[in-house]
Amino acid sequence: MKNKRLVRRSDSRMLFGVAAGVADYIGVDPVIIRLLFVLLTLMGAHGILIYLILLIVMPEEGVSVAKANPFDEEEIVIKGM
Repeated sequence: MKNKRLVRRSDSRMLFGVAAGVADYIGVDPVIIRLLFVLLTLMGAHGILIYLILLIVMPEEGVSVAKANPFDEEEIVIKGM
């Protein structure tokens, strides 16, 4: 199974790559996602809010995300004992 990640696309962006990243993640044309954002904006400005939230939450494509390293029981240190 392909390891899919929701990231902002840098190659097919119009503003910040949010719509292109969402479209790539769910497998549809980016124009459809852009139209959905516009329709949501026209119906009460929810499109702008959702876009801004995704802009903050979604990492940019190619930027590495920090991961926690696994540890075992021998590495646990309890202070005060």
